[in-house]
Amino acid sequence: MNSKLKVLQILPELNAGGVERGTLELAQHLVKNEHESFVLSNGGRMLEQLEAEGSTHIKMPVHRKHLFSFFYVWQLRKLFLKERFDIIHIRSRMPAWLVYSAWKLIPLKKRPKLVSTVHGFYSVNLYSKIMTKGDAVICVSNSVKDYVCDHYSINKNTPLQVIHRGVDPNYFSYGYQAPPDWLEKWSQKTKQLKGKYLITLPGRFTAWKGHSDFLEILYYLKQDGIPVHALFVGEINARKKNYYYRLNSMINKLELGQDVSILEHRNDLREIMSVSDLVVSCSTEPEAFGRVSLEALSLGIPVIAYAHGGVREQLNTLFPYGKIEANKKSSMRLKIREYFQMEDKPKPIPNVRFTLDRMNNKVLNLYRSLTEKNM
Repeated sequence: MNSKLKVLQILPELNAGGVERGTLELAQHLVKNEHESFVLSNGGRMLEQLEAEGSTHIKMPVHRKHLFSFFYVWQLRKLFLKERFDIIHIRSRMPAWLVYSAWKLIPLKKRPKLVSTVHGFYSVNLYSKIMTKGDAVICVSNSVKDYVCDHYSINKNTPLQVIHRGVDPNYFSYGYQAPPDWLEKWSQKTKQLKGKYLITLPGRFTAWKGHSDFLEILYYLKQDGIPVHALFVGEINARKKNYYYRLNSMINKLELGQDVSILEHRNDLREIMSVSDLVVSCSTEPEAFGRVSLEALSLGIPVIAYAHGGVREQLNTLFPYGKIEANKKSSMRLKIREYFQMEDKPKPIPNVRFTLDRMNNKVLNLYRSLTEKNM
């Protein structure tokens, strides 16, 4: 049965981030398949795109981690009863508490199906446990599922399903080449990179992303005589300025000022990765999934990474050569040096497993399985 669904996704805000992008991608998929798509949040810079792609936005300040936020529980209950959603999909802990409280106040026969997505390795406490409530729980990787099972008691009637994140293979196409005008501008702005072995570390500037690890690795690669240049590409949050300053001090201390370029948030990361010789992931804590590494692999760019969390699952499938034991800086240095010296370099295989359509179709099939139980 393929009846049309009315789906509400709820998250704190619609600013840049993996959760936000995933919400918009699913919303677009729902609209494309003629379902009704609603998103409730406090808004943000991705709101215009969401509405342009056919979804309805409901603004509510569910992002505030404050007891006063529970005043919105009755407003949410009223909304749920009025709109009669088939599915409510929660994607973050604070909104989840508000939604769950409102949902429990609805008579059982009138409740929409409640789905949550566990997007990360949340701290183990009562606040996080809310993401395991409801009618079904989605985990973005096997690593996240194992973590949830290890730390929480899951209701035996609650399906716990792994649905890996995915990327659009038409946008992140294998062997993608940046357009000539972009290449010309890049060449003009990066003349100092000519003849360099370019290694990109994408990711926001926060300590666990491992920038400092890679600076040490870079120092020794230079000692090995490799003409390497590193690109750090990511958003610098105002709250992380001290970390950013510490990185700059480390660059100066290691005398790497001519060997590292720091690029803040960019809209052309695909193009930058496509002209890179390598992409690395040095996250010192496991990534729940690690979308950017998948984007690089989908482009056909080799990724060498600390192999834990979701990134390990990607590498197992697409590029096993790139796996490094987590937090082993010396092993990563040796692997990069080896790869640089190889004549017949291995390449990632084309990505057919971690795709956007596959991800969204699995979510939609889960929605249908839940709603059809009531028919």
